[in-house]
Amino acid sequence: MRYFITGTDTDCGKTLVSLGFMRLCRERGLSTAGMKPVAAGALRTQEGLLNPDALAIQQQCDPPLSYRSVNPYCFEAAVAPHLAAAQADTRIDLDILEQAYEKLAASHQCVVVEGVGGWKVPLNETEDSADLCHRLGLPVVLVVGLRLGCLNHSLLTVESIEASGTPLLGWVANHIDANMARAGDNIQTLKRLIRAPLLGRIPRLESPRADTVSTYLSLPAVATEC
Repeated sequence: MRYFITGTDTDCGKTLVSLGFMRLCRERGLSTAGMKPVAAGALRTQEGLLNPDALAIQQQCDPPLSYRSVNPYCFEAAVAPHLAAAQADTRIDLDILEQAYEKLAASHQCVVVEGVGGWKVPLNETEDSADLCHRLGLPVVLVVGLRLGCLNHSLLTVESIEASGTPLLGWVANHIDANMARAGDNIQTLKRLIRAPLLGRIPRLESPRADTVSTYLSLPAVATEC
């Protein structure tokens, strides 16, 4: 049970969905790891740079994992990852990320990998988030942030995923704009135009937690076999 969580944009709810899926895996009694390969936007602590989303993912891992196992590349600047890496005088190496993923896959029955930004966000001068997904050989779950413009963002992302030959297991509708006009109609439009199934509809939550989010989700059918 391994899959890659991507989104229509940044701040669309990828971490929220990743935590919900991890919770569902744990409820099935499966050893579960989460991975946020690259995080841009971190706090300086006595333990080094720490990203809040990566910390939340680490807390859902069972058995527990070290922070660096969950988040190999962590940058202080909240900018595009390739720019954050350049600012830190380093380069994101997909070989390192693949090795880190393989360690998790060898020790856990479920591995949920959260991509950074959207599907085509650059990671270095020649490779992007889609290339990372291909390197890891993972199918995709798309998180759609429900707000004005989401139809175009969703359909372009689906088109790119399908054109790459990557399996799209399904998509999740996340209400990031509580006041979005005709949100239900937008979801129905996407259900009609996206061949992959709708795996859940997450309402706007004041205090989202993994155990709450999981109640709005269902695991992809293809991903239910370990």
